[in-house]
Parts: sequence; C-alpha cells; structure tokens
Amino acid sequence: GRSLSDLLPKNHIFSYTLDIFSGLQGLFGVPELSAPEGFRIAQENALRKADLLVERVCSLPPGPQTVLIFDELSDSLCRVADLADFVKIAHPERAFREAAEEACRSIGTMVEKLNTNVELYQSLQKLLADKKLVDSLDPETRRVAELFMFDFEISGIHLDEEKRKRAVDLNVKILDLSNTFLMGTNFPNKIEKHLLPEHIHRNFVVTGSHVIIDGLHAEAPDDLVREAAYKIFLYPNAGQLKCLEELLSNRDLLAKLVGYSTYSHRALQGTIAKNPGKLVHPELMPWDPPYYSGVIRAERYNIEPSLYCPFFSLGACMEGLNILFTKLLGITLYAEQPAKGEVWCEDVRKLVSSQLMQSFNSSSIFKLAVVHESEGLLGYIYCDFFQRADKPHQDCHFTIRGGRLKEDGEYQLPVVVLMLNLPHSSRNSPTLLTPGMMENLFHEMGHAMHSMLGRTRYQHVTGTRCPTDFAEVPSILMEYFANDYRVVTQFARHYQTGQSLPKNMVSRLCESKKVCAAADMQLQVFYATLDQIYHGKHPLRTSTTDILRETQEKFYGLPYVPNTAWQLRFSHLVGYGAKYYSYLMSRAVASMVWKECFQQDPFNRAAGERYRREMLAHGGGREPMLMVQGMLQKCPSVDDFVSALVSDLDPDFETFLMDSE
Repeated sequence: GRSLSDLLPKNHIFSYTLDIFSGLQGLFGVPELSAPEGFRIAQENALRKADLLVERVCSLPPGPQTVLIFDELSDSLCRVADLADFVKIAHPERAFREAAEEACRSIGTMVEKLNTNVELYQSLQKLLADKKLVDSLDPETRRVAELFMFDFEISGIHLDEEKRKRAVDLNVKILDLSNTFLMGTNFPNKIEKHLLPEHIHRNFVVTGSHVIIDGLHAEAPDDLVREAAYKIFLYPNAGQLKCLEELLSNRDLLAKLVGYSTYSHRALQGTIAKNPGKLVHPELMPWDPPYYSGVIRAERYNIEPSLYCPFFSLGACMEGLNILFTKLLGITLYAEQPAKGEVWCEDVRKLVSSQLMQSFNSSSIFKLAVVHESEGLLGYIYCDFFQRADKPHQDCHFTIRGGRLKEDGEYQLPVVVLMLNLPHSSRNSPTLLTPGMMENLFHEMGHAMHSMLGRTRYQHVTGTRCPTDFAEVPSILMEYFANDYRVVTQFARHYQTGQSLPKNMVSRLCESKKVCAAADMQLQVFYATLDQIYHGKHPLRTSTTDILRETQEKFYGLPYVPNTAWQLRFSHLVGYGAKYYSYLMSRAVASMVWKECFQQDPFNRAAGERYRREMLAHGGGREPMLMVQGMLQKCPSVDDFVSALVSDLDPDFETFLMDSE
C-alpha cells in the first residue's frame, strides 16, 4: 500500500514528518514512555514547566497573552494527565497502570494547588475586571478566560482564608465519597443459600452457604431469576445509603459556600439548559403515560442478531464510516502501522495495505490517520477495539492530546483513543458485529470526529471538552446515520458472498429500534428527574429512597418494589451529578439536526460542511446554544426540544401521547 506521505497534499508532508509521532519508541510516540518509569520523568517535566508558566503569567500585565499562557499551563498538565488517565485503566501491564495512577495523583494535586493559588487567580481577575480589555478579546478567548475563572471559583478562591480551606476540604471529601460510592454501586450482595429456591442457584455464584448476586440478570429468561436478582441486588446497604446522603449534602454545602443556591445551579453553569428552572419536570416532559412495554412489541419483528452479523464485518463497517465521512466532509481514514512500543498491547500483525477493509482482520490495536482532501492530516485515532482479559467493559472515547494553536503558528494535532469490546476474528471469519455493536461503533466515532475536527485556538476547549449536554450531540447524531437504510446499504455486505443486506431486514431493524425507544425514553426521564431532585433544595424533604419511590410512581409506570434502593446502584450520580438530563438534551438536539439537515439526504456535502463549521469546529469554545442556532438557523424553545424527542418514538406511541395529554 502507499504510505501516508503519498496521500497528503505536498505542502503538508514536511510538518507531518516533524510531528512527535513519527517513528519514536514509547506509548503514543512519547519517547519517555517506553517504560513505566517514564511516567515519573513526564510528570516531573510537566510540573517543572507548570511552575515556570505560573511565574511568567504572574509577572505579565493582563491581556490576551494571559489566556494563552493559562491554556499552555493547562496543556502541559493535561498531556500527562489525560494520557495517564487512559493508561491506568487500559494497559495490560500492572507496572504501567500503577505508574500512570501515580502520575494522575501528582498532577491532580498540582491542579488543586493551582486552583487555590491566589496570585495566579489575581492575574486572571485583573484581566476580567478590566472592561476595556475584556471587550477587546475575541469571543473564544473571552469564553476560555471565563471557564478558567469558573474553575477557580468552584475551589472557593474568592472567599476568605478560612472558607477557602473549607472549600478545599469539601472538594477532597467529595472526591473520596464519590470513589467510595462508585465502588459500592458494583459491590455484590449475598444471601443465605436456603432462602432461594434450589433450581435457580446455578444462575449465580455459590460460595459455601451463600449465593452471590452481582447484578440484575435482566437478560435471564427465567422470571424467578430476574425477580430474585432484582430484590437482592437492590436491597439497601446501610453504608452505601449513608455514603450517598453524605455525598449529596457535601455537594450542597460546597455549592452554597461558593455562592450558588443549589448544586444543580452550580453544575448547569455554561450548559444549554443554563439553570434548573428550565428543567422543571412538567415543562420538560409533557407526558406521563402508564408503563409502555417494549417487550411485547419487539416480538412483532424478528430481530435475531446472528442473522445480521455476517453483513456487519468490522472491515465493512469501517468502510461504511469512510464512505460517509468522504461524502459529507471530504475526509478519509487511513490505517497506519504503529511503531514498536507505540501501542499498549503488542499483538500487531503487519498491515498489508492501506485499504481499510483488510486492515481489520488482524486482532490488534490499529492507528487511523484522519486526512482531509485539501487540508491534509487532521489528527490520529488509535482503535483499541478487541476484547482482552482485564480490559474495562465500557465503550469509550479518550482524549490523549487536545488540539491547540501553538506559539509558532503550527496546529497541535489532536490524538484520541476509541475503546470497544469486539470479538476477535477467527480462522474462518473476520470480526462480526451485531447491529448494536455497529451502532456503538458509529456513536464512538462521532466523539472521535468531534475531537478530530475541532479547530479551537485553546486545548482547554478542544473537541469534546464542552458542556455535558452538548458533548453527546455528535455521537447520537451518528446513530441516526447508522440506522438509515441509505447509509447502511452502502456498506452492509455478507462477508462470504458479498451480497447486500436485504432492504426488508434493514427496515425491520429500524422499526424494532423505535419500539424500545419509548420505554427507554421514559426510563431516562425518570433518571434525569431523580438526579435533579437529589441535587436541588437541601435538606431533602425525606429520605433518598422515599424520593425514589415517589419519582418512580410519577414518572415511570413500573411500581416501586418495597425494600429496594436502586439509587444506591446509580453510578452516574458521580460523573453526571445534576447533569443526567444531558443525554435527553443531546438526543433532542441531534434529532433536530438530523431532521433539518440530513434526513432528506444523509450524504449532503453542504450540510456536512455546515455541521463542521457551525458545530464541530468550535469544541467547547462557543456557547452551545449559539452552535445549535447556527446549525438549525433558528433558536429552539423548550417545546421544540420536547417535540423532537417525542417525534422519534413509535408512531402508535405518538398518537397515544396526544390522546393522554
């Protein structure tokens, strides 16, 4: 196959060969990281550079330069912390994981110290307090300055010494409680063997005289197994209950201390929703239907994943993404051979060609160069797609290095990792994806393209570093493409015969999706409402379990089961505290963008370019509502958001709603 330099427009070859990623040995091409000890060197260099930058910014008069140095400071720490964040969970070798964990800790401590460094704070404050200076800043620089200021204020820097110390203590306490709560959400429950009917023991792990229940077993066909798992796994644990109550009340104390009326007000600063008032439940959700069962409906369509898998080989799906990106954005993905030591799991067979199809039949980590037809190399995506022991189960996207404009005028290219858990190829067949896996691949690729196409001046707002309720828009939008017949038919080919996926099979698949969407939507509304109440006015009127029961009865048709406390397993309360509604908000925005811009023609280049220009290019450097407006060419109201969500559901469900309003 041709090398990448043959494919790049000639004026880009030079900058490409100078990039730090060329041929160096070490994780992600960082030379120090050829061994675990390298993390110490990398972190020490980053901390030394941070000290110099702090000194520099404190000695300069306020101006746009202040924001640039702040961003460089953030970049020098993030480049180590982001990389370490990924390595500490994904690297198969323990020594690497521990070294990365240590690096995260020391950089985290440094960030805490910087957020309470009064001199550093004052250098930014002088800039923001000078109206004439602020007016002279471009909107992106101004937004980035305000975001850095927001980080300071959350740490309570504007308070007196004693309160500031309290804010720091609360932050530490919240971090500890969050970790304890997260551990507890997955902790199995056990019950004495004789309390469970014998014939269902084999569905669980049995140790001595106890049966261990480690999850809900929601997929089990035996309803007794599901019932037992539900009641035992969700049985309230006193320690976990106390931990949640303390977490919520400490979050509330911190928010009040730094000047917000509730934690929810603090968390929604800068998002699409702006304040919790916009999320009042009757407004957001105009329906309150009885339980709407997806199960009965799904039987109408015969969706047997194994019938679909042969049409969705990984090579075919990647080719599908390539076709889509080429038509919409003029972008091609090229598979490249990583240098030895550059990836964290060395099971790499030589790639035979630059043709994507062949590259994925090896079961290794591969590297994609993202190349634009006229602009050249835009960034790199490392794909860690295959199952292996000890690998975390979730599918996710990691930023390894953010994009930013460097002082010498070069653009620092973004680097990300996509992690999935796909089956390995076998001797007789390539890796085959179920329809759900194919949709996930498109979803995660949406995040990756957001990172690749962001062209922000500052890495603090690169790609997916944007408000939570906007971050899922590009990924959910990709699901619409993955469920569109015109897109699927471009790439779904039987891996043996080359036959296209029959049209009736595609439409059955899309119909079945809509059916489950209604029950899922109701569940999301219930979760989002619960999260808002927990982070609203404190002290809470009553216990977290009573609030769960009331909210469930009001917003979710399934009755509450006595002696269960599902909220103690709700791990998203940690990462998405007061922001769980983001998923619904992102889905509403993605739905509007799809209908307005792509539904008529999913390959429309003009719409693709507008999407890149108005939404993807800005990362988090622009108000999310302005990006949505630029794309839709109108300012959506709460009603628009709601109807966008409702219109995606099953047609029968829509009429049912209209009748019940």
